Amino acid sequence: MIDSVRLAVVGVGNNTSALVQGIAFYRNTGSLVGLHRPEIAGLGVSDIDVVAAFAMSDRKVGKDLHEAIFMPPNNFPRLDTELPPAGVTVRRGLVDSTEVERVAHALEGAEVLLYSAPSGRPDTARAYAEAALTAGVAFVNTTSDPVARHESLLARFEEARVPLLGDDLASQFGTSVLHHALLRLIEERGLTLGSSYQVNLGGTEDFRNLVENPNTKKQSKLNALGSSGKVQMAPLAYMPHLRSHKIAHVNIEAQGWAETAVSVEVRLQVHDPSGAAGVNIDLIRLAAIALRSGRGGYPAEAASLLKSPPGTAI
Repeated sequence: MIDSVRLAVVGVGNNTSALVQGIAFYRNTGSLVGLHRPEIAGLGVSDIDVVAAFAMSDRKVGKDLHEAIFMPPNNFPRLDTELPPAGVTVRRGLVDSTEVERVAHALEGAEVLLYSAPSGRPDTARAYAEAALTAGVAFVNTTSDPVARHESLLARFEEARVPLLGDDLASQFGTSVLHHALLRLIEERGLTLGSSYQVNLGGTEDFRNLVENPNTKKQSKLNALGSSGKVQMAPLAYMPHLRSHKIAHVNIEAQGWAETAVSVEVRLQVHDPSGAAGVNIDLIRLAAIALRSGRGGYPAEAASLLKSPPGTAI
């Protein structure tokens, strides 16, 4: 029987709530609904045990993980599945880069560190990556803050034979995935792109943070689309009443045969944290498999799950 992945998480927000509850859901029900890869190299979606968690909120620090994931401002709903105490007490996260050693020590016994804190804090993201490297733990950066795109840091992970996966997860079925597919279809069918844009509205705390710190996210979305200057990103909009839902509007204007006009308008509504969890579950297993096989640095098989892998713009 294959050993479960020992996971540590940074950030006890909606994405972690969706992930933790989802793992319990699939473990308890055996359902295969909504799973891209039920198994990766023998690891099932329920073969993950959270062994450490870090947060900054006083409401969450010191609480059992399965209690902390329901603390405000989290608004991911409670799934209909049994969730007994996790036996993992949420620790206070990095206050500054001088605490790397403290966090590295707390990672003892973990195999993978999932960085799922809000985007827009690049120094903090890299400090956690340093802690993971010190501890010999694979690091997964789900945010748009550049970590795996830093060549010198990636080289150090490669040398230490520790995996580094990032940056910025591509949601299981999110705006970037849909927009990219439509743009690719326009090109494949021989149409000429005139212009395109996307607008994203959301109600999670991560969305609020992205509105305040939009720069790295905007570039990451452009990286995911792999497009020219004809594609524009409207500013993100934080709408608290949407709670953990995201609504996106995508527009494409193109020309077909004899310069005739083609116009596409799409509205997408998804449960944002669920989309993240559906990808995180694969990134975690890929990171663990790479670590166990002694492959350091960036595993190329993670590319389809990320908006801004190494080599894309910062």
